[in-house]
Amino acid sequence: MPLYSHCLLCPRRCGVDREAGFRGYCGETAALRLAFAGIHRGEEPPITGKGGSGTVFVSGCNLGCAFCQNYQISQGRIGRPVSGDEFAEICLALQSKGVENINIVTGSHAAPALALGVKLARRQGLSVPVLWNSSGYDAIEVLEILNKFVDVYLPDLKTLDSVFAARFFNAPDYPEAAAAAILKMMEYRELRLDEAMLSGVMVRHLVIPGNLENTHEVLRWFAENCKGRALLSLMTQYTPVQAWGSKESRQVEAEVIEIPSRYVSKVEYETVLSMLDEFGIDDGFYQELVTGSDWLPDFTRPNPFSSGLSVPVWHYMR
Repeated sequence: MPLYSHCLLCPRRCGVDREAGFRGYCGETAALRLAFAGIHRGEEPPITGKGGSGTVFVSGCNLGCAFCQNYQISQGRIGRPVSGDEFAEICLALQSKGVENINIVTGSHAAPALALGVKLARRQGLSVPVLWNSSGYDAIEVLEILNKFVDVYLPDLKTLDSVFAARFFNAPDYPEAAAAAILKMMEYRELRLDEAMLSGVMVRHLVIPGNLENTHEVLRWFAENCKGRALLSLMTQYTPVQAWGSKESRQVEAEVIEIPSRYVSKVEYETVLSMLDEFGIDDGFYQELVTGSDWLPDFTRPNPFSSGLSVPVWHYMR
């Protein structure tokens, strides 16, 4: 595709010729690579619904979080190439299992190929909503490409602090890019709920232990810009995971930045919940306090998640 020949698909604007086989910051060429697809029952209630969410995990990532919980696929090269037709078949297979939606996870760097795959699937009978589940580090031009094909947007809003973003996500421009992307997403889709989410935006934020000022600023921004227009999902599942290669890429002023090495505490959890009252945010969801790592996925297994959370439909090693 010509959009990959001088790649400007994400805010990094690498300009790499991925069509010729070179890799951008995302670690990917123009080939669409997937790692896993299955029925996932661990998403927010309007996303999971009764039938579960049809998650499709895309390999590679344009962000590079130091504590990425999916680092095996975002940074670890796990996955295999699929054609547009095979992607469409995967979507239709998920639909045949009764899923509420097709939930495309971390696909920002592969948006043109994914848009084509969804278009092919629609022609063959795909009728459930399509969800764009991203880090929020999306270029406005890419959102324009996706606008015809996406029903629900699930962006992260990780931080509004450029220093924090540089240290932990290797992207000092993340706050500006993510805020602009979320505002555009809300322009595209109004919130529409039935038993499951049919249209609209749900903004996710992960609480980082020892950094509650970051959460406070994100919630303030949400209250000022999104309240009444989008749902909030406040997540407390932070788990100390050292993503592959992250130490080499997290040097700020010649100092390697160490990631937080503990879970969110009970006091921090209660403080964050009080922030929801402070800003009058009541449209959305918050996780119960999660500690432990048993839930972390392992994408080398046929079912990366626990059997209670996931039913596999497609795996890259098949």
